[in-house]
Parts: sequence; C-alpha cells; structure tokens
Amino acid sequence: MGFAATVQAAGHRIGADHPPFVVAEMSGNHNGDLDRALAIVDAIAASGAQALKIQTYTADTLTLDVDRPEFRVTDDHGLWGGRTLHQLYEEAHTPWEWHEPIFARAREQGLVAFSTPFDPTAIELLEECGVALYKTASAEIVDLPLIREIARTGKPVLMSTGMATLAEIDAAVNAAADGGCTELVLLACTASYPADPDDARLGNIAVLHEAFGVPVGLSDHTLGIGAAVAAVAKGAVCIEKHVTLGRDDGGVDSAFSLEPAELALLRRETETAWRASRSGTAFGPTESEQAVLRLRRSLYVVEDVRAGDPVTARNVRSVRPAGGLPPAALETVLGRRFTRDAERGTPLSWELL
Repeated sequence: MGFAATVQAAGHRIGADHPPFVVAEMSGNHNGDLDRALAIVDAIAASGAQALKIQTYTADTLTLDVDRPEFRVTDDHGLWGGRTLHQLYEEAHTPWEWHEPIFARAREQGLVAFSTPFDPTAIELLEECGVALYKTASAEIVDLPLIREIARTGKPVLMSTGMATLAEIDAAVNAAADGGCTELVLLACTASYPADPDDARLGNIAVLHEAFGVPVGLSDHTLGIGAAVAAVAKGAVCIEKHVTLGRDDGGVDSAFSLEPAELALLRRETETAWRASRSGTAFGPTESEQAVLRLRRSLYVVEDVRAGDPVTARNVRSVRPAGGLPPAALETVLGRRFTRDAERGTPLSWELL
C-alpha cells in the first residue's frame, strides 16, 4: 500500500531504528479545569515524553442524550458502570476553546501536540490548530468515512486496533490509503479500562507488522509500565499511556493513568528495552566486559612455598583474579613440585613447576 517504514512528525521519527515515541494521553484527566490541563502538559514535558495527545469531541458529536440501555455503560463496568454515554462524554470532553492554549503550552515545552478527532468538525478544528499528526480510536476503526477524512489531511495517522478483527483492520488501513495517508502507525490495543495484562496480546505487534508492513506500537491501558516495556522488547515503536497529575485526584480515567514520575520511568525504561532488544546475538566478552574478564578465577599460590615443595590443595587454589593457570588445570598440577620459591599471591604458571 506504499506506507513509509518510518513516520515523521514535527521533527520526530517513529520507527524501528529510533527510540520509542512516548505519547501521553490527557483524555479527561483535566477534570474540567484548564489550569489543571496546562499543569498536566508541563508534567508531561518534564517527564521526557515526546508527545501530548488529547481527544476532540463534544458529548453531542459523539452520542445522543438518550437514556436507554443501549446508551448506558453496563452496570458491571468497574469505572463507569450505569452512566449514560452522554453523561460520561460531557464530563470527559476537552472544551474546544481549550485546544489552542493546550497546544500552545505543549509546543512551548517542545512536545508534539495532537488529538483524536471523532467527527469532521473536530478535524476542521484540529487543522486550524496546526496539529502534526492524528490518532484514531479503537471504537472508530469501523468508521471508514471518518478514517478517509482524517487521511485527506495528509498528516501521519496513529490507528488503535482494540477489539478489531484482522479483516476490520485491513479495511481501515485500506481506507487510510484511499484517503491519501502514506505514514501510518498501527497500535496494538486492548480496549478495556483498565486492561488485564493477560489480555495484552503483545504477539499481535509482530503479526500486524508482518501483515501490513507498517510500524506498530501499543496503546496501553494496563496498570503500571510492565506491558509497555515488554511491548518495546517485542518491536513496538510507539507507546501511548493515559496520564494524570495524581490518581487520588479522581476523574474518569485516573484509575488506569500514570502519574508524572511513572511516566518519566516509562520513558527511560522503554528506551532501555529498545536499546537492549537491538543488541543482537553474540557470545564472548563485549568491550565493556573486558574489565570484568580479568576478575575470572585462576590458580594462585595461596601460601609461601620453596623450590622442591609439592603442589597441594593447601598452597594452590582457584581464586580471583585471572592471570594464573585456568582452574581446570588444578588436577594436572597437584603433586608436581615448585622449581623455585614463590610468595603468596603469585599466579601459578607452568614456569613455576
């Protein structure tokens, strides 16, 4: 389909040859307070993450204000059970007039700022804000007209694939291509909140890459950073996590969001996982192991001896460091005699015997 192997966005490169692109999702964790939203932006920048993402919708563009069972979250949902969709989205949405100050603060801090649009009017707003890329949500992967409209902007697209079958993903990828998208990152995802690590299906990362030939990342809703670090080791080039100032502050997404210190740890450890996963396969000492190589055990004289003394287990032992005969030679040298005096701490050599 002609997608690029490496995606470029606002000076950043997203692909296998570059450190993981860490996206911090604010979502509804601003709790209806613009000052808190700006403080989250500052915390994200301080963490070392590369990008801030928000969501662009209103309750009325996303659903209907209808109180029927199909418009309610099921009662057994741990976070949002029993609420109508309209109520939930009304609380969680980011007011459109906040977009410009949030994006301006993010850019001042060196962050890539972008959003997930949920309808064409949201795309229009985000184009006015000059976003560098777009994200599509898991539930919208079946909205092929919306995907085509996003693709027509010519911007890179990150596409979450939670819940989707391979056939649905294929249709969405083709829709993006039809719209003119040439830079696409698929995101493996489990669209439950929070997600159970047992449902992470990190093996999908390699499958998606092989099937569609595009970079693949992870949109992660598990608690903590373990799944994200593991995903990078399996080839994920991008990690998205929800972020809040403090889980105890409450909010629609706070229970499964990272706090700033955890986001900073995620940023460091995913890069560590990326570097380690690229280290290849080889045996024998690395350059950095040379200093430790000299600490290997070898045979040393461990008490003063005189010429003619026999070699015994008492006067010769395997100790650190290297420099003497290898430990495996001990059975060969036992019973031989020293040819000259040797003091304690002398490495055993054939010349001494």
